[in-house]
Amino acid sequence: MAASTANLRFRRTEAQLQALTGVEREIRASDPNGRRKYLRDFSLAFRNYDSILGREQFLNLIQSADTLLIGDYHALPAAQRFAAALLEQRAQPGDRPVVLGLETVFARDQHILDEWWRREIDEEELRERVRFDLDWGYDWAPFYELLVTARDHTDGIYGLDCMPREDLRKIGARDRHAANKIAEIRQRHSNAALLVLFGESHLAPAHLPHLLREALPEERVLTVLQNIDALYWRAAGERQTQVEAVQVSGNVVCVFNSTPLEKYENYRLHLSRWCRDAGDGPDLAPTLYNLVDSLARFLEIKPCSPHNSTQPKFLVDLLPEIYGPAQAGRWQKRLLRHLNEEEDLITAIARMEQQGCIYLPRLNALYVHDFQMMYAAQEAARFLHHACRGLPERHAVSAHAVEGPDRFYGSVLEHALAYFGSRALYPSRPAVWWRRGSEDEEIERGREKEVNKKEGKELSRANCNAAMEAALGDPEEWNSITEHLGQALGTLLYDLYLSGKISRSSVRHLFLAHLDKVGAARQLCMQIIAKNHRCRRVRAASAGS
Repeated sequence: MAASTANLRFRRTEAQLQALTGVEREIRASDPNGRRKYLRDFSLAFRNYDSILGREQFLNLIQSADTLLIGDYHALPAAQRFAAALLEQRAQPGDRPVVLGLETVFARDQHILDEWWRREIDEEELRERVRFDLDWGYDWAPFYELLVTARDHTDGIYGLDCMPREDLRKIGARDRHAANKIAEIRQRHSNAALLVLFGESHLAPAHLPHLLREALPEERVLTVLQNIDALYWRAAGERQTQVEAVQVSGNVVCVFNSTPLEKYENYRLHLSRWCRDAGDGPDLAPTLYNLVDSLARFLEIKPCSPHNSTQPKFLVDLLPEIYGPAQAGRWQKRLLRHLNEEEDLITAIARMEQQGCIYLPRLNALYVHDFQMMYAAQEAARFLHHACRGLPERHAVSAHAVEGPDRFYGSVLEHALAYFGSRALYPSRPAVWWRRGSEDEEIERGREKEVNKKEGKELSRANCNAAMEAALGDPEEWNSITEHLGQALGTLLYDLYLSGKISRSSVRHLFLAHLDKVGAARQLCMQIIAKNHRCRRVRAASAGS
């Protein structure tokens, strides 16, 4: 059992760990504070957990606490959005009132926050007067979403922080200040549930929680951590597909709504933005190239191989152009110049808006408007699939040069490998199960809730061919059908890899497969389905013996 658990953890985390190596090296070079004792106290405090928490258990713990100390990784928008969702969940009609406390806003600026609360000033004035960009510098949008949620569902919002923020030698004084401010809020709102969002390093047991216990000894305080690295890596070895929360100790829990790679890539983007002119925005190229490089190393692809057989020829020379928000104008000009077919243009714009990023093989270019790790990893894998084949679409007059069944299964395989790559780098991405047929239900994708596998249809030759007929007969459904089927196929491929039924070298051969031969793409898709069926029969026979 222990060996198989370790093997499962290895398969789920290897690609991420490779990607993290370069990111952490760059962060350490730009931000040496990680070696300070205050931050080490936090990283050493939470290395193991007692048990996995189900959703009902987690909500019961939340419900019974007087004060929730919620750890915030400031550079990660998912952290602030989780706090907003938790606040809305806690503020139920007929229950005790809720109050929000924030490290982001200085206590000295409480009057500004109150003016916004009373709707006397607008969002722009609030942002400027609290000096959000000058004194805080992280993403405004997720923080403002939290403020709006709090204004709609709570009895008050309070700033808790004080200067100096930049001097870690004085960080203990900020903890003492925050504990006193929370005690004042408790006096003002004696019956309220207090939600406090504070930087995660402040929530080491000997830091703010200790001071709060001294200030309010009768208070039932629950620390809610988010995405702690050591706990995430350990949870990756659990049998269940996805662990959402764990109980670290009696008064500490940890939730997982992101991955370490996503955390640190977001932080690196902030470091890049802070080092550049404010109007330029972060340099996204290192992040995207790191994802490509990490996935290539995971698949044992050599970037400088001079031969194109079991390796792509000089992958390093095929890397795509990267466009960020600052280059939106140039990106749009390239789109209009090269995508002369209206259908392709509409599809590209729709996908970019949905995912925040898109890789276009014909341009060999990747545009990122809104960085989201799951989709960035997906599009990096999509590029790698095309690069392993020599970027055939870059040299084609039309992306539709291959037609009929070959084009259909080629598109399905592309989506499958892009999905597999995203799961290798972002394992918490929901599985996708085939649900077309008599119900014709749309798949729930992205960050929405996972579709139950038992409700999905088992992929087979018959329903793949039926999907192909539907796509060929209705061009408007082409993209949704091929993407849906491809992601369902990618789910099978990833599950086969996790269970050890298919090796990384076999996955690499799928990336390298040349699809110019008639029937080649369909054959590869059917091989994955057949492999899954054989494994299911073996499992069923073993269970019955």
